[in-house]
Amino acid sequence: MNVLFAVMFVVCWSSGFIGAKLGAGDADPLTVLTWRFLPLAAALVLGAALFRRLRWRGIGFRALRRGVVVGALSQTGYLLTVYQAIGLGVSTGTTALIDGTQPLVVAVLAGPLLGQNVAARQWWGLLLGLTGVVIVTAGDATAASGVPWWAYLVPFAGMLSLVAATFVESRSPDDTDPVVALTVHCATSAVLFTALAAFDGKLSPPATAPFWWSVAWLIVLSTVGGYGLYWLVLRRSGITRVNALMFLMAPVTAIWGAVMFGEPFGGLTALGLLVGLGAVVLVFRAQPRGRGARTVQIDDQSPEPEVVRGSGRLRR
Repeated sequence: MNVLFAVMFVVCWSSGFIGAKLGAGDADPLTVLTWRFLPLAAALVLGAALFRRLRWRGIGFRALRRGVVVGALSQTGYLLTVYQAIGLGVSTGTTALIDGTQPLVVAVLAGPLLGQNVAARQWWGLLLGLTGVVIVTAGDATAASGVPWWAYLVPFAGMLSLVAATFVESRSPDDTDPVVALTVHCATSAVLFTALAAFDGKLSPPATAPFWWSVAWLIVLSTVGGYGLYWLVLRRSGITRVNALMFLMAPVTAIWGAVMFGEPFGGLTALGLLVGLGAVVLVFRAQPRGRGARTVQIDDQSPEPEVVRGSGRLRR
């Protein structure tokens, strides 16, 4: 089941880059993002009002405040930069490549911030994955015409925003229901994007079928699918493993972009895909060893965290 979740996560997360390009042809990124979250947030808030006793019991102010912060970082900050980069002409594959550096950033910070050690074999897997995503889009930045150099820094800022959200959530002592968390995150993004779009005069959506098709694509595949599965896989498999899957986003997005938009796809892309797959397998099979190693595992049958003495392992 974990493998199925991982595959679904990679496909759904990659769909976000494709959906961003679909929407960019008919409207400003702020308009697309606003209408991506407004209908979904309204549906989730309505569901929360109807079923609040089932899922919202015991949710305090601190948990809600943390959810707002995580939503602002992982959705508003991250998505706004990705859409702006694609709107500036950065290809979907290159944008996914820059996002693909996230696992190394997370691995470097996991020790000092979370007390989670990354095993030597996992480090090799992370470096192999970075090699794979570099191969995928080798030469893309130099071949692109009319794209300012600083446009490639925009998705990098978004990647850092998602990293920050991941650590804020991972350091939380609470185990908030995933539906509750998704509701808070989406409501936060709906408010922020609506305010930004209204201020910039870009709130009104175009009355075109392709625009609403891209909005439906982004709501179902990218937000409910990709974003929801990100936090689910994070809880089930741990921060190092879920971020290792990010190495597959660049090659999968490159293949998808080649099929849908005719973006370049050649031998380097195929090689990068194979290298990325090898990196994910290596990271997933590597287990921290030694007295000082510490991992996080989640067992849904046990509601309380338990520290296993002598192994340094935390079980939930």
